[in-house]
Amino acid sequence: MSKYSIIHRDHTSDIYAESDVPGEFRRFTNGLGSEQLSITLIQIPPYSDFEQGTGHSHAEIEELYIIVKGTLTMRFDEDIVKVSEGSVVRVSPNVVRSHRNEGDEPVEMWAISCKIDYDDSKLIREFWSPSDKAAQKKQ
Repeated sequence: MSKYSIIHRDHTSDIYAESDVPGEFRRFTNGLGSEQLSITLIQIPPYSDFEQGTGHSHAEIEELYIIVKGTLTMRFDEDIVKVSEGSVVRVSPNVVRSHRNEGDEPVEMWAISCKIDYDDSKLIREFWSPSDKAAQKKQ
């Protein structure tokens, strides 16, 4: 294992490229050879519901979301908040979370957590109602 690694976004695949989900979802963890951290780049186009009304939680993982561009509408259990560019959000395990872009600017967000070798996530298929301000599918 080398002492460091560098990977450009163009050398990661967009997991949602062939799906109906608007935006991009690019995992950097394996390409970097990360042993302890998981890191993902998430891009949400204007007026898009990236998680399409679903939510998810983790049994053990604490997550950080770093908003580097735009403003997201995020839901944490029953709380709905606007999170703007330059903000960092920490979400505890077992908190159901989701996000959508109801604005006219694209959003770029990094999701960072500890790396585990199993899936501790739980999908909530109907977490919040569709937004009249955010498309549910790619346009």
